[in-house]
Amino acid sequence: MIKKILIANRGEIAVRIIRTCKEMGISTVAVYSNCDKEALHVQLADEAVCIGGPRPLESYLNMYNIIQAACNTGCDAIHPGFGFLSENARFARLVEECGLIFIGPSPEIIEKMGNKARARQTMIQAGVPVVNGSRQIVNDVRQGRQMAQEIGYPVIIKAVNGGGGRGMRIVFSPREFDNAYHSARNEAKICFKDDEVYMEKYIVNPKHIEVQIAGDKFGNVVHLYERDCSFQRRNQKMIEEAPCFSIEESVRQNILADAVKAAKFVGYNSVGTIEFLLDEGGNYYFMEMNTRIQVEHPITEMICGVDIVKLQIKAAAGQKLELSQRDIHCSGYAMECRINAEDAANNFAPSAGRIDFVNFPAGRNVRVESAVYNGYTILPYYDSMIAKIITWAPTRLECIKKMRIALEEFIVSGVKSNVEFQYMALHHKKFIEGKYSTGFAGEFIEELKSNGNLV
Repeated sequence: MIKKILIANRGEIAVRIIRTCKEMGISTVAVYSNCDKEALHVQLADEAVCIGGPRPLESYLNMYNIIQAACNTGCDAIHPGFGFLSENARFARLVEECGLIFIGPSPEIIEKMGNKARARQTMIQAGVPVVNGSRQIVNDVRQGRQMAQEIGYPVIIKAVNGGGGRGMRIVFSPREFDNAYHSARNEAKICFKDDEVYMEKYIVNPKHIEVQIAGDKFGNVVHLYERDCSFQRRNQKMIEEAPCFSIEESVRQNILADAVKAAKFVGYNSVGTIEFLLDEGGNYYFMEMNTRIQVEHPITEMICGVDIVKLQIKAAAGQKLELSQRDIHCSGYAMECRINAEDAANNFAPSAGRIDFVNFPAGRNVRVESAVYNGYTILPYYDSMIAKIITWAPTRLECIKKMRIALEEFIVSGVKSNVEFQYMALHHKKFIEGKYSTGFAGEFIEELKSNGNLV
């Protein structure tokens, strides 16, 4: 068994991983930038090592400093969390070459599924439905225009190695194509150091459904049901729930089966997610695979009673899955609100600064994932998340009501937050009925503006 893990991350996910390591009797090493020395994950870990300056490239993306810290402190393994280096095949390979365990899938799988165009072709081979689109990289704007005409507008241009909504542009007509194409490539180059893009038919107002899967090195794969991640602004998720309330049961079972089939086809040997788009007609299509733990994994833990981080660590250590599919049951409903330090009235601009006071909600079936405390400073260099609030209840309506109460109890001063915006969303008829798509958050924002409730 792994005895000591370096956590190559920060914030609430680092704290989350430390908690599971403590339960498993595993020692932890935190890494931090020189402006993060007072961070909670640094205080909770058994050891901590400074790995560079405040900007991510100087520290949390500095793979050599991270691996050196792991070697110097006698670690067996490195857990990348999410974001930063979590889906970097080169980093995973370097970790293994240094005799350490990378807590995630093999570098080959990260490479295959991280490249969106290759992942798409792989799913076609696996027999998993994919959206109609280009079969190769779109090398120039002329080729792109021709492909878009063949696919039919609207289309979406995507960065091959993208993620988090970056390097993506939706194109509704030929006159928009050239600007969108160049803009997507430029953003992809800046964000991912790779400007290659491909193209798909754009599904208007879909549901964004992702299936949590777990695999081991013995070919075993299980699903832990699905999450509805459709409440998102500019491709950034804000509220997630599990399971999906509005999906037909036959469609649900087909999506779950195809997710497991996809994972088995690529020999997946860790925890991850298969993401799908579900259109208004009940047709679903593979979108991408995330080869890491997800921000919203707590809601799956709440409905399944499974510690996903523990599964991930055990799989990396070469242990067989302790659970078969028949052991995994979905109970009740869970919901997560991402509370960010941002000004909803100012186009959700980041609101970095010192937190003078914070009060987290509590009570039965209320969970908080956070790394902030009174006096903590939200830094401008990193994600602006303050906390994730998670609730569970036997029914979805009870879960929504519990989340409203939790948001009422959540108090933060010193920075602005999106709490009020999410609280209002939880009262919207369309949200309560579960009949919302990826376009709902944008429509709701415009609705609030027109009513003078978001000024």
